[in-house]
Amino acid sequence: MPVVLAMAACAMAGPAAAQAPAAPVTGNADAARQKVSMCIGCHGIKGYRASFPEVYSVPMIAGQNAKYIEAALKEYASGARTHPSMVGIAKSLSDQDIADVAAYYANLK
Repeated sequence: MPVVLAMAACAMAGPAAAQAPAAPVTGNADAARQKVSMCIGCHGIKGYRASFPEVYSVPMIAGQNAKYIEAALKEYASGARTHPSMVGIAKSLSDQDIADVAAYYANLK
């Protein structure tokens, strides 16, 4: 009987019990140098105003907190934030890309 109970407990736990928690993603600013070309065109120009879908003052993100940048990009990717250009860009980024880009901009002054 104990073997049956142990087998039942393992079956109920399922594959999630066998998986270790995912390691946190750590940003690499150097790795982002090849990833930020799409960001520079708007976020690298002081006072830049985009005109799609409406006139919008684009924030400078150099020196911004990395966790804030990561959170913002993840919100754009999930649809919680809705600027069409940023949604498209954020959805194209992996979690590693997001961490790298955030580390890159956080290190800029």
